[in-house]
Amino acid sequence: MGDGPLMVGVSGMRGIVGASLTPEVAARFAGAFGSWLPRADGRPTVVVGRDGRAGCDPIHAAAVAGLTGAGCDVIDLGVEMTPTVGVMVDELGAAGGIVVTASHNGQEWNGIKCLVPEGEGVAKGVRACAPPPRAADEIAAIFHGDGVAWRNWAEAGRVRTKHDAGWDHAALVLRRLGDELVALIRERRYSVVVDSVNAAGVEGGRRLLESLGCRVTHLGDDESGVFPHPPEPTRENLGDLCAAVRDARADVGFAQDPDGDRLAIIDAQGRYVGEEWTLVLAARSVLEACDALGARAHEGHRGIVLCANLSTSRMIDDLAREHGARVVRTRVGEAHVAGAMKREGSEIGGEGNGGVIWPGVTCVRDSLGAMALVLALMARHGRPLADLVADMPAYAIEKRKVEIPSHDAASPAVERLAAWAGKAGARTDRQDGVRVDWDDCPHAGGGPAWVHVRASNTEPIMRLIAEARTKDGADRLLAEVERAIGR
Repeated sequence: MGDGPLMVGVSGMRGIVGASLTPEVAARFAGAFGSWLPRADGRPTVVVGRDGRAGCDPIHAAAVAGLTGAGCDVIDLGVEMTPTVGVMVDELGAAGGIVVTASHNGQEWNGIKCLVPEGEGVAKGVRACAPPPRAADEIAAIFHGDGVAWRNWAEAGRVRTKHDAGWDHAALVLRRLGDELVALIRERRYSVVVDSVNAAGVEGGRRLLESLGCRVTHLGDDESGVFPHPPEPTRENLGDLCAAVRDARADVGFAQDPDGDRLAIIDAQGRYVGEEWTLVLAARSVLEACDALGARAHEGHRGIVLCANLSTSRMIDDLAREHGARVVRTRVGEAHVAGAMKREGSEIGGEGNGGVIWPGVTCVRDSLGAMALVLALMARHGRPLADLVADMPAYAIEKRKVEIPSHDAASPAVERLAAWAGKAGARTDRQDGVRVDWDDCPHAGGGPAWVHVRASNTEPIMRLIAEARTKDGADRLLAEVERAIGR
């Protein structure tokens, strides 16, 4: 194994191609996953997709080889989004899924995400999600040890391909949205600019939006797999999309990440609404149309649970309170949120990074479902997106990264912050690093505020995230936290 970080954990595996991540490493990790899968019904079937980034072919081929070498049959979808693989695992009754992707990481990265059936889902027929922590640990142990069960010639798996899975995914979103809302969105004839960053979301995104009667301007829609800008859908990376929305006089702009499981939003003025708003707008859409979306109907929505991780904006709490719902907070990571959603019977959940989990479609974060829910909200109200955003109390969230040599290197900072928060009389949550909450924060100029410090699951960094009423307040809070942890 060469130089560079190799991250193995609840989010799968990621590394630098040609350095820490080689075809041999990819084959062994896929073989570990294939060895871990149960074999009660003969050879397991695994659905495989890739995000299409340049240079992914050898890693994709190695992953398929690892699965078949471990005795799994493979259904290869080609270039498809992570949520599309989740949908296909459900619809094809597969034993699991693998996506060759490094998600929002840069061009030099790649990796493997795993999806597993986790019992009976929130909605009938929904099964696939990221492996729960216990399963992820077991797969990692097989990978790091000598536990891959390579099979002989008679037991090796076989490969077949499936085309147009992206259309199947888009069609499922339309069905879950319902005929009435689909017709209403089509009547609006929205002008939409979407940036798919030359990766897996191109085909599925276009098909969904055109099926909803939208006039689509598509950026990042070639097949080169070369990202036209850093692929994480954050404000600083989406200047061209913001300008394109203004130039086209579009109603909304959408930005996908390479594997299509995250979505950021731009309003009609070309302003970055952001990733934090994606879950809030999608959740509001579900809460306001619970019956139409096929979710459980509760008088006043009082039985509805929204699930979100600790790094997600408190806007979701405000929204839940307005609708008589409640919020369950989890550790960061799709697997943790999906697990909580299944336990709680949640109709909608996700993460503040633009990842929406709508179990009516899939228990995987899904940019297509998020687009559909945001357009449905706009169509139902007949108002611009900016007006809908203005309905909610405003907060400012600031995020910083600190490079660290290992995941454990964040522990001293976490402990110092927890001790400081205890002396300050604030509330702490130690599920994942430490989150500190104030109802009236003196370090942020007053008002509700929180900060979350944790080691990343996917990059060799420590994340510092703070939210307050104003950007200045969030910055001041982060400065105080940095002093507390000794930076």
